[in-house]
Amino acid sequence: MDAVNSNTPESANFDVTFRSQEQSLTLTLSPEVNMRQALDRTELRVRAACGGLGTCGACLIQIVSGEFNPPTLAEQQKILPDDLAKGMRLACQLRANSDAELYLENPAPKSDWKSLDADRLYQAVSGNPAINRHVYGVAVDLGTTHIRLSLWNRQSGRRIASRFSINPQVAHGADILTRLDAQRLTDDDNRVICQEARKAIIDGIRDILSRDVGEISAILQAIGAVVIVGNTVMLTLVCGHSGDNLYELENWMQAVACIPQDLDAWRGAWRMPNAEIRITQPLAGFVGSDLLADLLATGITEQSAPMLLADFGTNTEIALWDGQMLWATSVPGGPAFEGVGMRNGLPAEAGAISKVVLQEGQWQLHTIGAVPARGFCASGFIDAVAGLLEQKLLKPSGRFTEPQADGGYCLQADNPYSAIYAGDIDVFQRAKASSAAGMMQLLVMAGLKVDDLQAVWICGSFGQHLDLNSAMRVGLLPPLTAAKLKLMPNASLAGCEKLLLDSGADALLSIIVERAKVVNLGSIADYEDRFIDHLRLQPVRFPEPT
Repeated sequence: MDAVNSNTPESANFDVTFRSQEQSLTLTLSPEVNMRQALDRTELRVRAACGGLGTCGACLIQIVSGEFNPPTLAEQQKILPDDLAKGMRLACQLRANSDAELYLENPAPKSDWKSLDADRLYQAVSGNPAINRHVYGVAVDLGTTHIRLSLWNRQSGRRIASRFSINPQVAHGADILTRLDAQRLTDDDNRVICQEARKAIIDGIRDILSRDVGEISAILQAIGAVVIVGNTVMLTLVCGHSGDNLYELENWMQAVACIPQDLDAWRGAWRMPNAEIRITQPLAGFVGSDLLADLLATGITEQSAPMLLADFGTNTEIALWDGQMLWATSVPGGPAFEGVGMRNGLPAEAGAISKVVLQEGQWQLHTIGAVPARGFCASGFIDAVAGLLEQKLLKPSGRFTEPQADGGYCLQADNPYSAIYAGDIDVFQRAKASSAAGMMQLLVMAGLKVDDLQAVWICGSFGQHLDLNSAMRVGLLPPLTAAKLKLMPNASLAGCEKLLLDSGADALLSIIVERAKVVNLGSIADYEDRFIDHLRLQPVRFPEPT
């Protein structure tokens, strides 16, 4: 959910304002979304312990104004008639039928963990009735910037809940090589970085258990499987390994083993004595199992037509399926695609400008989480660059048409966090050029042209708010019809969930690995020329294969 930081409101179903003693926020909601679901993606959350079933009665909220659905049976059982008459309701049962205002007297404690949109995750067809002990399972996408995870009942095939938060390792570096350098300092640094990721994962699991199940210890003991995917560096670090071998060139194109040697201690620290902790192995040195999970989730290797997939991030991974073989590579996207590395850059979190629109001569800034703008995440920055190009305030070279003050170019004069600096554009140009040139290089090597592609999949949190027209306008994505461009921001977690639940997923993963050819673009002279060609901020036409 985005909020609009402008004088013109975003068209939506209903505007619902939530107030507590300490804060206020307004969300635009459809009638299908209950108030607990809405707040679970913000900084203001209700207390809960039943997963939104209405059985705990903890998510009390009071109607101040507006029209809502009538009290449900669960509410009639949990709330006294006098309190119902005063407007007390259960947030998990409450849906708005008009613009409205609500008051939350007793919010839940602050948490770094937010709920994911389940519609964009794996949809299990059925469970596995043969699992009769330790029926719960956890899927984890361990990203450089974000950690995403979900808890499942494997027997019934029901997702209990999902969460995402910032990977605390960002304190050691925003990109994977900086993270590796930090890990190489001392053995103590290695242990600290390893334990930070492990602690963050169990904290996310505990957040789910406390709010969506209502008990922790018993469920932890009943977890029978934890599946983890991620890029090679993150998997190396969470296993407690040295990353020295990732600096060796020969390992960039061959499998790197990420197998923890302390599984018993790991299970003990998590209080999961019955959990099989499985690290899904990366494809090669800088092509991780997060890309393999993307491929499982999108199913492109099961198709006969060519398709392209890009998972943008600090390490952008690209896969081209030509109908028979998978061409895979990675390029240094740098921190620009995670919203960091820029003066006013942010990950895709509350307060990040995720969308920019120019209407009637004014810039509208849409932010994540219905809070004031605090900077740009990647999608909002791309919108801003595309808009500046359209208004001829920015040249395709990346230079401003007119010299800018020390404060940069402010989209909104009264908000310094809306400023864009020349150095920001340079950082983005390099990330954009390396990714676009990588896609072009794989197409040329496979003997394909852009029009041969049946679909281009954009994965990673970068794709959650991405405007495809803006991405094509600045030359990041190939010029294709909207029908061929597909966004799946949580593809890695969805593929990990498939590995957790689908008995045939491991076999399919083995087929993908067998058909994959890893390409080291650093050894290809043409790639450097293509990188230079793509530095300009303009739509590009990918050349015909030679």
